[in-house]
Amino acid sequence: MAAHCQVTGAKPAFGHSISYSHRRTKRRFDPNIQKKRYWVPSLRRNVTLTVSARGIKTIDVRGIDSVVAELLAKGVKL
Repeated sequence: MAAHCQVTGAKPAFGHSISYSHRRTKRRFDPNIQKKRYWVPSLRRNVTLTVSARGIKTIDVRGIDSVVAELLAKGVKL
């Protein structure tokens, strides 16, 4: 499975590595993806999400219930 955040939608970006001599080679910038398990009171069960570090902070601010409700509205299987 590709490195993709279920909350923020972050995915790998592509660019160049630039050496000291300024020679450019292609590289890939991967987001900081973690697999986290959350207890969702509205569903009365644990949900495992693949989230980035920014996604974890978003869940802390908005709450897991609102984030899961938004994911279910999008049609994401949890």
